[in-house]
Amino acid sequence: MGWVRLSYFLIFQCLLLHFPSYNCLLCNPHDKSALLQFKNSFLTNFSSYVFPSEDVFCSSYSSNIKSWNNLTDCCGWDGVTCDIRSGYVIGLNFSCSDLRGELLGPNSSIFRLRHLQQLTIAFNDFSGSSIHSTIGDLVNLTDLTLLNFGMTGDVPSTISHLSKLEYLLIGSIDSLLNDPTKSYSKIRIDDYTWNRLIHNATNLSDIRLYGMDMSFIRESSLSLLTNLSSSLVSLHLLDTQIQGKLPTNILKLPHLQEIDLLGNKNLRGELPKSNWTTPLGFLSLSRTAFSGYIPDSIAQLKSLSLLELSDCNFDGFIPPSLFNLTQLSLLQLARNKLIGPIPTQITKLSKLLLLDLSGNMLNGPIPHGCYSLPSLWVLDLSQNQLTGSIGEFSTNSLQALSLSNNKLQGNFPNSIFQFQNLTYLDLSSNGLSGVVDFHQFSKLKTLFDLDLSHNSLLSLKFENNFDCILPNLQYLYLSSSKVSSFPKFIAPNLEALDLSHNRIRGSIPKWFHENLLRSWKKISHIDLSFNRLEGDLSDNNLRGNLTKFLAPNLESLDLSHNRIRGSIPKWFHENLLRSWKNIRRIDLSFNRLEGDLPIPPNGVEIFLVSNNELSGDISLAMCNASTLSILNLAHNNLTGLIPQCLATFPSLSTLDLQDNNLYGSIPYNFSKGNAFETLKLNGNQLKGPLPRSLAHCTNLEVLDLGNNNIEDTFPHWLEILTTLQVLSLRNNKFHGVITSFGTKLPFPKLKIFDISDNYFTGPLPVSYIHNFQGMMNANDNQTSLEYLGNDSVYNDSIVIVMKGLYMELTRILTVFTSIDLSNNMFEGEIPKVIGELHSLRGLNLSHNRITGTIPISLGNLSNLEWLDLSWNQLKGEIPMALTNLNFLAVLNLSQNKFEGMIPKGGQFNTFENNSYVGNPMLCGIPLSKSCKEDKEKSPYSTLDKEESGFGWKSIIVGYACGMIFGIILGCNIFFFGKPQMLTRLVETCFNVRLI
Repeated sequence: MGWVRLSYFLIFQCLLLHFPSYNCLLCNPHDKSALLQFKNSFLTNFSSYVFPSEDVFCSSYSSNIKSWNNLTDCCGWDGVTCDIRSGYVIGLNFSCSDLRGELLGPNSSIFRLRHLQQLTIAFNDFSGSSIHSTIGDLVNLTDLTLLNFGMTGDVPSTISHLSKLEYLLIGSIDSLLNDPTKSYSKIRIDDYTWNRLIHNATNLSDIRLYGMDMSFIRESSLSLLTNLSSSLVSLHLLDTQIQGKLPTNILKLPHLQEIDLLGNKNLRGELPKSNWTTPLGFLSLSRTAFSGYIPDSIAQLKSLSLLELSDCNFDGFIPPSLFNLTQLSLLQLARNKLIGPIPTQITKLSKLLLLDLSGNMLNGPIPHGCYSLPSLWVLDLSQNQLTGSIGEFSTNSLQALSLSNNKLQGNFPNSIFQFQNLTYLDLSSNGLSGVVDFHQFSKLKTLFDLDLSHNSLLSLKFENNFDCILPNLQYLYLSSSKVSSFPKFIAPNLEALDLSHNRIRGSIPKWFHENLLRSWKKISHIDLSFNRLEGDLSDNNLRGNLTKFLAPNLESLDLSHNRIRGSIPKWFHENLLRSWKNIRRIDLSFNRLEGDLPIPPNGVEIFLVSNNELSGDISLAMCNASTLSILNLAHNNLTGLIPQCLATFPSLSTLDLQDNNLYGSIPYNFSKGNAFETLKLNGNQLKGPLPRSLAHCTNLEVLDLGNNNIEDTFPHWLEILTTLQVLSLRNNKFHGVITSFGTKLPFPKLKIFDISDNYFTGPLPVSYIHNFQGMMNANDNQTSLEYLGNDSVYNDSIVIVMKGLYMELTRILTVFTSIDLSNNMFEGEIPKVIGELHSLRGLNLSHNRITGTIPISLGNLSNLEWLDLSWNQLKGEIPMALTNLNFLAVLNLSQNKFEGMIPKGGQFNTFENNSYVGNPMLCGIPLSKSCKEDKEKSPYSTLDKEESGFGWKSIIVGYACGMIFGIILGCNIFFFGKPQMLTRLVETCFNVRLI
């Protein structure tokens, strides 16, 4: 939408800024001299830069100052406007003049044109140039436009001297182009300059500031715009970093016709609730922090034709009164928090060209009025909760339709095939059903993007011929649409084909290769993953075609999760190194491929070949692929050393080499500032010690080094990694006492801590457990499942002992937490602080030398699902507090020295004998040994009472003292009668009366 907005803006600017030239009889010689001097200063600085906007704007108007000469009247020169009577130059338009260098230097002859009223310098290249303070000398300016490439620096305070200004446009085209891959220096305006400008230029009617830095402007300074209530007609502050709350009164200025505050994400505000009777025709607050509900008062804007409120924080219902704005041609309320149904009054908007309500929580059926709006070009209701079926359209003007990610059902609407100008159709992620003849889409000659994916009940029917011709189709997404064979169609402009998650069987047919070779020459993305494709890549019948079709423009190839077998042939390796110049992503994982590992070339960003049968070593040629961001070679039969260069790749965020036969040491040269988020080297034959340079991986979230032969002490120097969530060192040769490095908050986000099956000694690591902030606060309010990793490309996984069984979590929930310290030589008692880890799902301390009793605080672990304390030297009674653990599914307290009765109630009623074997002093259900006492046991165990300060000793002492006091009191009453003082005390304390 950035280019659409830019084109719209440029056309509008062309109308405003194209000042006609007049051939006057006499050009003022002073002004002519100044203009020629200006030309000469740029004579050697004409730019050869081709502007991206040239076709949009510069073809409509451009000034050629190179044609200026001393023999002609300056009033007839390109871009020059003169006063008819006096001959003074009053207007200059240097739009698209191929100028570059310094914008207006302090000695520029332009500042000698003291009668200048209109100055337009637009679409030139002034990289690094700023606005000079001498701009304030042009005191007669009424119109000022400075819109160029590369402008920077501060707006000088002297601009406030231009008290006659009516039109002001300052901005950088770089920001209008909105290229996210580039960063630009912005022109700044401070609070003082803004205040002086608004105070002095009281005739300002049109303010347009684009891509500037206005973050220094205070809220109180924004309110000064109300001083322009009698003049301000247009206010455009696009992407200016304004902060704070915009006073509501500004939206109600009596003469305002246009307000555009797009892209100021920190600008807060609300819409006026009443008395909103301005002549607004254009209102855009998109990508701001405006919030609240959309009030009925918006219906008072009778002239409104464009309303853009997308990407804000508006909530509540869409008011039906909004649809009384019958002049609306564009309505965007996308990506807010709107709820409820779409009002049926939408039929009133007969002039509507674009309706975008996507990304909300709207529900109910789509009103029939949406299907009959006579002028509608674009309809986007995607990413809501709309239900019912898609109605039949009675309009033929639609050019783009998106109803994806809803709950729509019923048959595919055949009326769609009547749209002769339809270019974009997305009905994905719904519950559409029925059979659709794919040949019907050949009626849509202008269609370039078709997405019917993730409609599991929809079945596409393909004819066995090539009569289906889609001349403009570029993107075809048919994932999860019950496709059982390769579709036959001709699309010479096809760029992306997604047939993943379907039922396609067998080998890739010959005609498909021929199509890729002859018809689909522009194709760049192919996804055939999650099918049942078979065949041998080394088959000579396929080799010739595959060599050619995968050559020139391929960027992404996904053949994963199929049954493709055989060795990767030589031609595939050659294509990687020579033919695929644009390749960025290759996914061959989860097949049956054999042979040597293919080496990706430089330029590849994602390379996935896991879960195959590849063998051999990782060639040093891999060092050439330094552009990699994700490299997954896991679950193969690779051998040899890990190339040291992998630790130095600047963009590599995920390195997964798990479950191979790699040996040697871990690379020692992890560079500072690296991008590692996931590092998985588990399941190999690596030896230690660990490289200290791992501490440079400051973005690391998952570190799995388990099941190797690493020999070292605990890497306490990793505790500074504030983003680390998973640390697994299981089944290695780590040893010694675990001590903290002294970091204030060690491992603050750690959620999975597995150091089991090593040789650690000493007490349990209390200093770490005490600071496991990521395990302390259970996130019960999380409404959807969230996982570690980029689930669209790579899923983090981990092997843990869960509920007594080895299990691989193929995706790691962000709320999953566990601690496994089992099979070591830890000593001492279980720290009570473990009871503060309220999010903990699993705790395994088995097979150690832990002594003492089970702390009652473990009863606070309300989310605990398994607890294994077996094979230790624990004693005492099992705390009754553990019956509070309502999610506890597995309990193992076997092979200890527990005694007394097993608690009853809660999950304890479900545990079998094997939870308690090897504790000869235990009794009660489910053991066959019954306790000696027949009467029901107190609800609190002896251990509970002792830890709470109310044990059996206290009871005996209290009982003895009470009995002695009772005997003395009885004797006193028997011999002396009822003592008055004692009587009053008892009556007061127990609220009774003694007779």
